[in-house]
Amino acid sequence: MRLSAPAAATAGLVLALAAACFARAADEALPVPDAPASATETTVSDTPPRRRARNVDLDAPVMERPGEAYTKQFRRDVETRSDQAQDEAMRSIDDVDVAHLPQSPIAPFVMLEAEVAPGTSARLAWQPAESFEGIEVATPVLVVNGAAEGPVLCLTAAVHGDELNGIEMVRRVLYDVDPQQLHGTLVGVPIVNLIGFKRASRYLSDRRDLNRHFPGNPRGSSASRIAHSFFNQVISHCTILVDLHTGSFYRSNLPQIRGDLRRPEVVRVAEAFTSTAIIHSPGAAGSLRRAAVERGIPAVTLEAGEPMRLQVDEVEHGVRGIFALIDQLGMYRKLRVWGNPVAVHYQSRWVRSETGGILFGKAELGQQVAEGDLLGSVTDPITNMRADIVSPYDGRVIGKAVDQVVLPGFAAFHIGIETSAEDLYEPRALVPAKDEEEDEERPDVDPESRDSLEDS
Repeated sequence: MRLSAPAAATAGLVLALAAACFARAADEALPVPDAPASATETTVSDTPPRRRARNVDLDAPVMERPGEAYTKQFRRDVETRSDQAQDEAMRSIDDVDVAHLPQSPIAPFVMLEAEVAPGTSARLAWQPAESFEGIEVATPVLVVNGAAEGPVLCLTAAVHGDELNGIEMVRRVLYDVDPQQLHGTLVGVPIVNLIGFKRASRYLSDRRDLNRHFPGNPRGSSASRIAHSFFNQVISHCTILVDLHTGSFYRSNLPQIRGDLRRPEVVRVAEAFTSTAIIHSPGAAGSLRRAAVERGIPAVTLEAGEPMRLQVDEVEHGVRGIFALIDQLGMYRKLRVWGNPVAVHYQSRWVRSETGGILFGKAELGQQVAEGDLLGSVTDPITNMRADIVSPYDGRVIGKAVDQVVLPGFAAFHIGIETSAEDLYEPRALVPAKDEEEDEERPDVDPESRDSLEDS
């Protein structure tokens, strides 16, 4: 707005008179102490309000009119700067990533007398109190503790020392997770049965099957004591368990999840492994999976491939399935293309050879078969007589023996039978009794070491 010439002249006259009065009053007043002089200088400077407030004594004996004017101006400056700071904060609040704001402190993960801080990884060691040789063997335990809270998922492999695929699965998963992005904790034990692994053996040194002695006994056999130590020092700290296995005794398994499908908490874990066959199996007595479920820890077994070999396809399938589970648990997001769920087999049976000789398999893993279909044959190398093995069920081949010399009664093909959930409680009459499936394949010297094909 422009002032007219008379108005401008009047305003200039008023300002001149005011300046003259102020100068005269200053000349007649007492000398002003250093503090007010300093204060007057800071009024026209750009120094922050906080510094001016600290350096100025508002109670100094200054002229009433200049002091009052200064005080009012100071307060206006403080209010203006405060409003500006608040406005700036409000303008920038939308740029804040709420997900990365400081969260409440998370306690470290404690296991094996060690603390793993949130957002970090560590290699620990489980050391059983005793072993068959009387020498303590330290077994590596990998831990990835996430920066946010969540479940504790445990992956165990090589409970049988000759099963190699699970070892590589654990390594790939544990070393492919960023702890800063993980919700919860991953615990991986690549080689549980280190004694058997060093001997390239399925068993412990005393020929006992470690997977028939859980949860163990601190006063029992060597296998029971090792099982007790591992179960209490490692498994008891977890909330979910995936036990990794392969086939046994020169047999190969289609990648499959085994679990007690009568338990809803186990079903949820099993179904998270998309594109992987699901088999109902409560688990053999003394198996790690069954002991964990009985202690309230949902557990499944992931079977894939055969022993004494490292099979890349089976390993990659297992890794994809484990990451699918981790994603479903809300622990970790990883962009992976994965297929749809497959059929669930509530019953399965092994088809056995009725004669001895050399096994020649025809049916492949994953193949759909009908009752009467040819699965393979057994040929006597001396007489050249051949006996066919046919499927007594409609279903899918989920396990098979590799071609080898077999004896009568040898379990050659594992069939997942086409059944429904009702068969969990009312098995169909055409399926043989369960005790036939659990017939031991290899009785060893000690009765406690007897083994079965379940959870192989």
